[in-house]
Amino acid sequence: MTQHTQVLIVGAGFSGIALGRALRRSRFTDFRILERGPDVGGVWQSNTYPGCRCDVPSHLYSFSFAPNPEWTSTYSPQPEIRDYLRRCLDRFGLRPHLHTGVEVEEAHWDEDDCLWHVTTDSGHWTAQVLVSAVGPLTEPRLPDVPGIDRFQGKVMHSARWDHDHDLTGKRVASIGTGASAIQYVPEIADRTGRLFVFQRSAPWITPHDKRPITDAERAAFRKNPRRQRVERGKAYAAKELLVLGFVKHPRLMRLLQGVASRHLRNQVADPALRRALTPDFTLGCKRIVPSNTWFPALQKPNVELVPHALREIREHSVVDAAGVEREVDTIIFGTGFHVTDIPFATRVRGRTGELMSTEWGGSPRAYLGVSVPRFPNFFMFLGPNSGLGHSSMVFMIEAQAEHVKNAVRALDTSGSATIEVEQRVHDAYNEELDRKLAGTVWETGGCQSFYRDANGRNATLYPDWTFAFRRRAASWKPDAYRLGPPSERAGRQPAASSGDAS
Repeated sequence: MTQHTQVLIVGAGFSGIALGRALRRSRFTDFRILERGPDVGGVWQSNTYPGCRCDVPSHLYSFSFAPNPEWTSTYSPQPEIRDYLRRCLDRFGLRPHLHTGVEVEEAHWDEDDCLWHVTTDSGHWTAQVLVSAVGPLTEPRLPDVPGIDRFQGKVMHSARWDHDHDLTGKRVASIGTGASAIQYVPEIADRTGRLFVFQRSAPWITPHDKRPITDAERAAFRKNPRRQRVERGKAYAAKELLVLGFVKHPRLMRLLQGVASRHLRNQVADPALRRALTPDFTLGCKRIVPSNTWFPALQKPNVELVPHALREIREHSVVDAAGVEREVDTIIFGTGFHVTDIPFATRVRGRTGELMSTEWGGSPRAYLGVSVPRFPNFFMFLGPNSGLGHSSMVFMIEAQAEHVKNAVRALDTSGSATIEVEQRVHDAYNEELDRKLAGTVWETGGCQSFYRDANGRNATLYPDWTFAFRRRAASWKPDAYRLGPPSERAGRQPAASSGDAS
């Protein structure tokens, strides 16, 4: 049986919840949210590895319209963020719109009926508007290593952690030294019998200012919400200052690099190990990771840093790029996600019938990270060049939610069948991004990072102030979009909202 809705949202993380709230506040109730997981939370539902927490301050990594006075730490652990999102879903009256355990398999635009046809693993949907609220940190990436299928032990990715697998006394190979590995390695090191940490390239590690939030502080936030807003503002301002080094004057990153270098010297006494842990690129070129436990973990007697990439996997062992073989029982891949090769783009076909991934040709581009020409009535969250290397993605999500809501409103009130970003506007916006990216630390810092797409372009990060993005995204410009022919539903009034639309 085919079900129909005006707006179909795929994903129930921060993005899906933000858009659902925005639609309800505009008195739209004809929308559904499809979530493949058992509940809301997005990346915070699927990533449950030991030590998982956000590396953005708690007061900033939450909705501006829904402060949480109950955070127990200045940097929130995964379970608290997941539970926060569950509360937001109910607070905004979105639970009746949610369908869990539903995975989208394919979506295509039908030019004749001006609708999206969406196939899921549990049925078929049609929708006037399709929105991808699938975040970039959802599909685990495994390295292309010979022999991965031959291994006779346990294999898992950090984003698909098997908590039933006991690591006690095991010989474990941890592959990768990105943000996830830097959090889980210190948590599992003492349990393992032997832990080999494979490092293809050393990351910059900065001191972590994480601390518990006291009962008195939480009571003060509950009593005076303004106090928490002030803390949020301070955290935002401090993070935003990093734009000066990332984008405007990359030489300023040397100041923070000096802090990271001192952190390494203070925590690692052995000169040989310190050399192996010293990056060969400018801080900021890759993701900066804060940690006070990473370096100590690597110096535990049962832990060995392998300063090489993984070359081969055998039935009971792993081989590094130097040809050294090590017997292991378990392999954990902390190797990140499919970010620039956006997985959802391989499932969506637009007006031409081509997949979005084919249209992009290896270099994703969009207007405000939201809209793509030849894909009418389609919007996405956290699309190309709307990521951040310094601040909270929730800030960007709120801006994009306002933009998508305004587009849905324009479509509905005009009685049109379609809305599509103008090609010239899309192209001009991306040319502007390329100009701004050229002088950033991501381009001049001397590294290869996951920010780059298959063609070498930084298709991930936004190269400017976040408040500039928010102002631009929230200010609706009708000439940026082309409205199509009148719809059969022209003149239809938006459905009245029920319940609490706050």
